[in-house]
Amino acid sequence: MTDTGEQLDQLRQRIDALDTAILGLLNERASCALEVAEVKQAASGDAAPIYYRPEREAQVLRNIAAKNPGPLSDEKVMQVYRQIMSACLALEEPLKVAYLGPEGTFTQLATLKQFGHAVVGVPMITVDDVFREVAAENCHYGVVPVENSTEGVVSHTLDNFLSSSLRICGEVELRIHHHLMIAPGTDPAKISRIYAHQQTFGQCRRWLDGHYPRVPRITATSNAEAARHILEEDNVAAIAGEIAAETYGLTILSKKIEDESDNTTRFIVVGREAVGPSGKDKTSIMVSTHNQPGALYKLLEPFHRHDVSLTSIETRPSRTGMWSYVFFIDFEGHAQDEIVARVISEIDSDALEVKMLGSYPRAIARS
Repeated sequence: MTDTGEQLDQLRQRIDALDTAILGLLNERASCALEVAEVKQAASGDAAPIYYRPEREAQVLRNIAAKNPGPLSDEKVMQVYRQIMSACLALEEPLKVAYLGPEGTFTQLATLKQFGHAVVGVPMITVDDVFREVAAENCHYGVVPVENSTEGVVSHTLDNFLSSSLRICGEVELRIHHHLMIAPGTDPAKISRIYAHQQTFGQCRRWLDGHYPRVPRITATSNAEAARHILEEDNVAAIAGEIAAETYGLTILSKKIEDESDNTTRFIVVGREAVGPSGKDKTSIMVSTHNQPGALYKLLEPFHRHDVSLTSIETRPSRTGMWSYVFFIDFEGHAQDEIVARVISEIDSDALEVKMLGSYPRAIARS
């Protein structure tokens, strides 16, 4: 055997030994997760135990990233650990998660990023359906888009909180790449219509104006629906993510046609339980104010005075009367933090209503 062959053989034996050790540790971790489930079940009494704790998972992932010596990147290591935690959690209780469907949407990708591939994903037609399934306890959690860095807020998601009692339990950020795709057998030179979600057309406006300025743009309920639709119609194209092309067997003509290379969408996880502090959190509230001069200043001034960083503020029409509005505010910190509790108390003393939408771990990393 040559020196190279001997070296490779030794390295392969070392890899085999490491794989055996890793396998043993993985199953030891799984056994420990089952013991955790037994303890939770015994402590819950007649109430249903809560197995999934978003704050605990966030702490584990951040801890792993902080201890990572390389050469694997922090992002790759966290992806591996997400799947490990997903598989262990499925031993305790398989999670059912509703998401804005159909299959092949970016929301499905966000769901897999947050919960791992052991989750039972349930695609829904509308954002309303996602909220309804979680509220009815048919699903443990729901995932919906809330904001895009190019096109702004998804107003329909925010409007659901006007009447829903669900809480925000987490957030996911995804780098969004759009691709132009066609069905097998379609002649690229004969494309007569392009299907996509309305926000996607906005995110790809300059590219479309330059390459297909005279081709009609037809709005679909989602990019995945657009991708699925072009299998049923001749000489058309769709804009969607790579997962949609894989799901429906489509051919990608042009990749990454979004106008902004840093195009990112933020998704939120909605559930029924409050989430404890993770150490790096955000809080979301909905505030109704008096319709009078200086109302917005009075609302924002406590954040400035107590040095609490705002991450987002949006205005939506209220359902209580014409020209009446509510404010959706995201800011850093957890509701259990002393300074955050003080800010919320001061706002509540002057506002018509303050509704806590949730405190939850901040998104860990975009991918």
